[in-house]
Amino acid sequence: MRTGQRWKTQAGVCLAVAFVAAGALGAVQPATGIPAEVVQLTQFGPALGVGAAALLWPSRTRSLLADPPGRTASPLGRTASPPGRTASPPGPAVPPPWLLLAVPVLVILLSAVPYALLTHTAHVTDPRTLGHPFLLIALAQLVGACGEETGWRCFLQPLLRTRFGPLTASAAVGLVWGLWHVQVLAQSPAYAAGFLLATVTISVTLGLALERVGGLRRLLLAGGFHALVNLGMLLFMDEETGRATPMVLFGLACALTAAPWIRRSLRRPAVTIPATTG
Repeated sequence: MRTGQRWKTQAGVCLAVAFVAAGALGAVQPATGIPAEVVQLTQFGPALGVGAAALLWPSRTRSLLADPPGRTASPLGRTASPPGRTASPPGPAVPPPWLLLAVPVLVILLSAVPYALLTHTAHVTDPRTLGHPFLLIALAQLVGACGEETGWRCFLQPLLRTRFGPLTASAAVGLVWGLWHVQVLAQSPAYAAGFLLATVTISVTLGLALERVGGLRRLLLAGGFHALVNLGMLLFMDEETGRATPMVLFGLACALTAAPWIRRSLRRPAVTIPATTG
């Protein structure tokens, strides 16, 4: 197999295992007695996909998980630029973690408030009315989110960055992430469109914000972001009823909060690496 095509096989193996494992885990969850409100076992499908890739390409997988995607990638995503090729200079400093983790709060605010105004009802769930302690749910949500993000932002995003620019790679991961939630496609077209808008734009936000962050820090930031979004939806929205309005509003809020990251990415100047001789 040509080295330039190996990334397709690596991505294919990871995604195939992620989809199949998620379906299997979802099927066996009722037998385990683990409440879906606490954690959904399907979330660990992407992590199992990374595990399969690690068995086949151990050194490659370790590198993707450890290194920041943007450390050596060119605008085309290649890890090395031929002489004379245009490449991006080091970008601005990575935003502090607290700034990225504030985005889910803003997303929920921008979606829950308009939804409450439209329906004349505050769709707020008291944590004390949940079937399990909220602290347990929050911790389990973080673990489950990290299971997903091991596959999406920690493996697939860096892998695609070896071939594509940060915006393209992030959007592609977001689309795959959305389609991985196959049950959403059974909802109304508006609901599915709102959900896919959310996954793509959340992925863009995370991909661009974590361009120069690798290793455990990357996993915790992506997992924390993901868990905060899930908890916010649990407490302040009712999209699980299948209503399209809250999901569309959620998708629009995600797109709105992604806009500054996209603008920041597009404003990065390009420089030309001089050709060398010999």
